[in-house]
Amino acid sequence: MILKLIKTKKEYLAYLDWVDELFDKKVSRSSPEGEELQVALLLIKQYEDTHFPIPFPDPIDAIKAKMEERGLKNKDLVGKIGSKGYVSALLNRRKPLNLELAKIFHRELGIPAEVLLS
Repeated sequence: MILKLIKTKKEYLAYLDWVDELFDKKVSRSSPEGEELQVALLLIKQYEDTHFPIPFPDPIDAIKAKMEERGLKNKDLVGKIGSKGYVSALLNRRKPLNLELAKIFHRELGIPAEVLLS
């Protein structure tokens, strides 16, 4: 296959089929076909990023999910971001998520800044 930018859905589907064939063959990454496969995967990713963007999750939903994942309760945030009432108001969307709080959640919970600022 001659590798070039993917511009149409037909080309995209052809690349996917070709990549499947190479995966089935279990080509070595260091082989010439393996090198082409890596470039094809980058081209596919670029096409998908352009045509099938994945929206960022809601920042508050991301905070709640990360808290649940880590077994944290609202009271665990009290000393870090404010009073019990403030934490509750923030997580119930009655108070805004500001830049300073976004930095705290990024640092403490490891939530990407892009998600918190979206």
